[in-house]
Amino acid sequence: MFDVLVYLYENYGALNACPDGDALTRKLAAAGFDAEEITDAIAWLQGLQRVTQESQVVRAPAAGSSRVFAVFEANRLGNEAIGFLSFLETHGELTPAQREIVVERALAIDESPVPLAKLKVIVLMVLWSQQADIDILLIEELLDDGEDRALH
Repeated sequence: MFDVLVYLYENYGALNACPDGDALTRKLAAAGFDAEEITDAIAWLQGLQRVTQESQVVRAPAAGSSRVFAVFEANRLGNEAIGFLSFLETHGELTPAQREIVVERALAIDESPVPLAKLKVIVLMVLWSQQADIDILLIEELLDDGEDRALH
């Protein structure tokens, strides 16, 4: 799924520039992705769209507020992911509202703790979906999984 998400980021200027579901599925299949990866990625992106829309209705956390993670969240995310999110927010790369979307989408994957390489892709997808200005150094960091292999 994460390889599909990175492919979409690298090949489309914005999430809303992607074709509709059926056309996107065909394009991804033609690019060599298997049906399960495509289905998972599209479902995850639909969840991202839903959560983003819901976050516009709910009052966003105030800037400078502290986020206390529930035990369930801390266990699922892991210390490395929480530390990275804190770093991004402290340095102004994520707003509190974007952080909450990232947390929700990270909890939606079936891994515990969430690997840092996958969390980076989730952060990238959230920022990309919101058409946020992303510093080139941050993009390089988010696309670097620290290894020479794919993000399976």
